[in-house]
Amino acid sequence: MISRRMQKMVAANSVIRAMFEEGLKLAREYGKENVYDFSLGNPNVPAPEALKKAALKILSEDDPVKVHGYMPNAGFPTVREKIALSINKRFGTGFTSANILMTVGAAGGLNVALKALLNPGDEVIAFAPFFGEYRNYVANFDGELVVVPPNTETFQPDLRSFKELIHPQTKAVIVNSPNNPTGVVYSEETVKRLAAILDEKQKEFGTSIYLISDEPYRELVYEDAFVPYLTKYYRNTLVGYSYSKSLSIPGERLGYVVVPGEVDDFEQLFQAMTVANRILGFVNAPSLMQLAVAECLEEKTDIAYYARNRETLYTGLTKLGFKLVKPEGAFYLFMKTPVEDDSAFAQAAKKFNILLVPGSAFACPGFVRIAYCVSYETIVNSLPKFAELSKQYGL
Repeated sequence: MISRRMQKMVAANSVIRAMFEEGLKLAREYGKENVYDFSLGNPNVPAPEALKKAALKILSEDDPVKVHGYMPNAGFPTVREKIALSINKRFGTGFTSANILMTVGAAGGLNVALKALLNPGDEVIAFAPFFGEYRNYVANFDGELVVVPPNTETFQPDLRSFKELIHPQTKAVIVNSPNNPTGVVYSEETVKRLAAILDEKQKEFGTSIYLISDEPYRELVYEDAFVPYLTKYYRNTLVGYSYSKSLSIPGERLGYVVVPGEVDDFEQLFQAMTVANRILGFVNAPSLMQLAVAECLEEKTDIAYYARNRETLYTGLTKLGFKLVKPEGAFYLFMKTPVEDDSAFAQAAKKFNILLVPGSAFACPGFVRIAYCVSYETIVNSLPKFAELSKQYGL
């Protein structure tokens, strides 16, 4: 018999993954070109050619023990140093290799950070809508997730409610900007106000509250939207990053966590996170990808590809009567459903071979997420089907 905890997690298995599996089934039944699968944030833009060349060069020239063997649990020191210098160049920070922990994607990074920080019963605050796996990540370490209700007008964080939900047992706050599922970028004003609230509450309670910035979509922004680098606004900030979206390599599982030297208990925290990297079973981030990505830190994804998809889909859906906030980043649209039951709407869309993820999966019912990191042809060909769906609801 599996554990009681896993029984609950199996019962609440990811809606996103379930829809993805449904998409594969429909593709076999109707043909891939006749299925409009917007369920999974799986980049359709190819990885940079430079990454392929770097990997092949490393495989052909480097010592195989170095390429495929163990290294320090925090990652290759040379890779960490290159990443630190790249961050410093872009954001005016002062990090070194000692501030960079290589992780198995951003998800691995968040789990490592939470493992190092949480005692049973400690609270972690997240702003709805949020990536649904946050619940499981916090539950993994017997923490309690506290949800700030969504501001469905702008999807900027509701800081008034946030302030009221911070308690002496609050250990961490997770933010995600550009946001999954809305594509909204948290403004600098929002970040400054959030930082001020956290400073005030740390002093009031005499505790350390860590701000964990989950940033897999940082590079995916449109029209020069500004994404603040949070370590410059709040001292106790950790930054989790992934190359899954910026280099289109989600299956390679490579990321890092920035742990600034000024955070409370820096040495103990970095050491605890390094040990957590090992004892959670990751051991270390993938060695070949560390070495290859370190040669491609200046590479950028083709944001124009996503921008065209965004504009075409947003314009098309708006003309059909659907309501949604135009995203500033990431590759998601968060569309208001014409009925309260977002799951029922997603099921109705499936009759037209359109796969959407209910907003309830992100703690924000009454919406659906549309991942437009698909081919442009899928976007164009889906609009007549969305028109049929719209007509069904009298929009």
